[in-house]
Amino acid sequence: MPRLVALDLEGGPGFVAALQRVWDAGDAALPLDQRLQIDQRRALASSFAVSAVVDATGEQRLPDGQPTEVDDALVVATSGSTGVPKGVVLTHGAVAASATATSRRLGVTSDDHWLACLPLNHVGGLSVVTRALHFGTRLTVHSQFNALDVMASGATHVSLVATTLARIDPSVFRVIVLGGSRPPDHIPANAVVTYGMTETGSGVVYDGLPLDGVEVRMSDGELQVRCPMLMRCYRDGSIPFTPDGWYPTGDLGDIDSSGRVRAFGRADDLIITGGENVWPETVEHALVGFPGLADLAIAGRPDPEWGEIVVAHIVQGPHTSPVSLQSLREHVKVTLPAFAAPRQLVIHDKLPRTSIGKIQRECLKDLPDSSTT
Repeated sequence: MPRLVALDLEGGPGFVAALQRVWDAGDAALPLDQRLQIDQRRALASSFAVSAVVDATGEQRLPDGQPTEVDDALVVATSGSTGVPKGVVLTHGAVAASATATSRRLGVTSDDHWLACLPLNHVGGLSVVTRALHFGTRLTVHSQFNALDVMASGATHVSLVATTLARIDPSVFRVIVLGGSRPPDHIPANAVVTYGMTETGSGVVYDGLPLDGVEVRMSDGELQVRCPMLMRCYRDGSIPFTPDGWYPTGDLGDIDSSGRVRAFGRADDLIITGGENVWPETVEHALVGFPGLADLAIAGRPDPEWGEIVVAHIVQGPHTSPVSLQSLREHVKVTLPAFAAPRQLVIHDKLPRTSIGKIQRECLKDLPDSSTT
């Protein structure tokens, strides 16, 4: 029976070679997050019932592994932005469909050169590798993001998130695939903003338009997707599709008359305060560049009077004047309605983020704080 093999390797030629060996043997691969401690990586591998772990010393077989299906190519852990990571099972067919549709939309040719510099345990980084392997495109893989190395790579195509985009000169690339969290205000002309998730094997909507073969519909305000790139199931065997094969994304959004898709955010993130809807990312955007903020996240908190209140979770910048709740409120009210302004300020040493920088809002309520206003 095919096995699930965990790849406990840094990004680079060794990772790519190991992935190819796993596939050549008919097995499926689970890339492990190199930012985790070794015991955390082993615990994640165990939770997904892997049969072996490949690291720099070779392969170690594990006794309690569970098999995969014949066509399974990858198991990718979700980012955990809304809770405990799940194992998304992607088949070779889904990987090929994603590679074909994305490459066609981007106009990738045999002369192009992909750079993978995002974490390979995340589908945004891993899909660069699988796309290049599928078409035999030239590929460079970095173990971590370094702005100078990225700009000196000579690559024509790269996948980035907003935080990494801000650290480079985008003009050195022909195409930048931009995913992850909310895109910046100013998007370079050579950047393509994508919408997708682990369950769809990478982005399936580019600049608001679905890729070839991708269907998107609305159901009670929620975006649902049906496409050949979709996962087969989760590693625990659960299948989250509707009876007619659509995947409910959990994201609220809309589709205009021309078919252009807009995603507003996770349904669970929406704050309803005094009967008014507040999107956390909209408030965060209004506070970009506010003096004294080293990091910021907006989340809701239950309140007996308002139902929920808007809470600003911040990390205070070093050597700056203390940030006050009143100053944040006044700043937000310049561009947003008063009901969107934070009613509480919580100061933290560090905010919980995924490996590609997404805020983990569900974790905010569990964080100890040093100050609450």
